Amino acid sequence: MVPLCVFHTGFLDSEPLREADEDLVSEVNLSASMTEEEREEIQQELAKLEEEIGTLRQVLSSKEKQHAELKQKLGISPLSELKTNFSRGWHDMQSSVAYKKTSETLSTAGQRTSAAFSTLGSTITRKIGDMRNSPSFRSFEEKVENTVSTIKTKVGSTGSGGSFEDVLSSAAHASSQDTPTNNLMDSSGRQC
Repeated sequence: MVPLCVFHTGFLDSEPLREADEDLVSEVNLSASMTEEEREEIQQELAKLEEEIGTLRQVLSSKEKQHAELKQKLGISPLSELKTNFSRGWHDMQSSVAYKKTSETLSTAGQRTSAAFSTLGSTITRKIGDMRNSPSFRSFEEKVENTVSTIKTKVGSTGSGGSFEDVLSSAAHASSQDTPTNNLMDSSGRQC
């Protein structure tokens, strides 16, 4: 606790208050400066206000009861009232400046995001097209095509006597060479 200082003889001479001094300060009787008449008048005014408050509470209770009875006669239930309040609140929120600004901001952000994805998609499509036109992809594509046609030829010719595994191994051997050849061997080592 920060001690309070009491100045005695000069501005620089100060002494902190002790706990006993603080208790004395807090026990100052503010009502001692009032006369007995003023005190009695204030107490009467206080009693009158308390009586008015009690009367107002009774009137408010009576009005609330009457309010509930009238709602019941009109068929307004607490649930329908809640729905109405919710709808009104939702409408008020949507018409607020903050909601409109937020909605516009989100709409703009959505449009920008959509444009960014569109640009990204077209860039990827262009890059894939460039890749398909590259010499290394063309070479790979030719090897795959040759391998597939070799397999089809081998599987399609029934007189070769080779099994499917032999065809696959010879196709793999053919595709591993830089220049494709048509000199395929069957399982007996004969040229096809």
